[in-house]
Amino acid sequence: MTTTQPATAPARATAPAPARASGLAALRRLPVWRRLLTLLALPLILVVIWWVTSDRADSFFYPPLRDILATFGPTWFEGRLTPDVVPSLGRLLAGYALAMVIGVGLGTAIGLSSRLRAFLEPVLEFFRAIPPPVMVPILMLFLGIGTGMKVFVIAAGAVWPILLNTVEGVRGVDEVLRDTARTYRLGRLTQLRTLVLRGATPQIVTGARQALSIAIILMVISEMFAAHNGLGFTIVQFQRSFAMPEMWTGIILLGLVGVVLSVLFRIIERPVLFWYHGQRQSHRGGN
Repeated sequence: MTTTQPATAPARATAPAPARASGLAALRRLPVWRRLLTLLALPLILVVIWWVTSDRADSFFYPPLRDILATFGPTWFEGRLTPDVVPSLGRLLAGYALAMVIGVGLGTAIGLSSRLRAFLEPVLEFFRAIPPPVMVPILMLFLGIGTGMKVFVIAAGAVWPILLNTVEGVRGVDEVLRDTARTYRLGRLTQLRTLVLRGATPQIVTGARQALSIAIILMVISEMFAAHNGLGFTIVQFQRSFAMPEMWTGIILLGLVGVVLSVLFRIIERPVLFWYHGQRQSHRGGN
């Protein structure tokens, strides 16, 4: 009686996990064309709905999708790609990289030190509660309206998911592993590289994914204030000049930029977390 009870409890607790894993594995075993069809089915349906509903609309502010698509190429690939799209992507990547450096560095330090965490927590909670767009007029007074202000706004908003997830990831490292590392007298840098950061990487990646969408939003918002180029500036200019098809092309372009960056993020994520996905797969029974 005492030997069968511990054996059945874990089986009931882990039963749903292999089912989810088998569903994901079944999707991966599908042919490439069926996998692409599964991923693109909903976007295609939404595009068809937009095409049908807009084609019968007579609103000036809601032009037909066929007119928007016909305007897309001439609007962005005949003179606006280099002066508007490239600077926006440069600011986005610079602000995102700055947020990653600050978030991972400061989050690791806070996660490792309970005293530092208790000292900084009230200040961090205060600044985290301030919406970054509200800081744009204030930052304009100190940093001007140049690229530095826009990069700082992006970094100031995108840093919080990275910082908070890094803190929790570092705090969540197994204490048994910490004791084992100290027993083997591993150096602090070795422990930081091979134990702390490696163990916190899944949550750091989660925070980085959340920060990417926030960075795109702040890129657009920062360019709407006293700018002379960029995606946000151009979309606002189209709206003010009542160029509705061109304005909608900018919105579509922003969506495409988000999709491309999300795909690139997943491509980079796979080799970074290959050990984590393998560990989860083994815990789920190897399916």
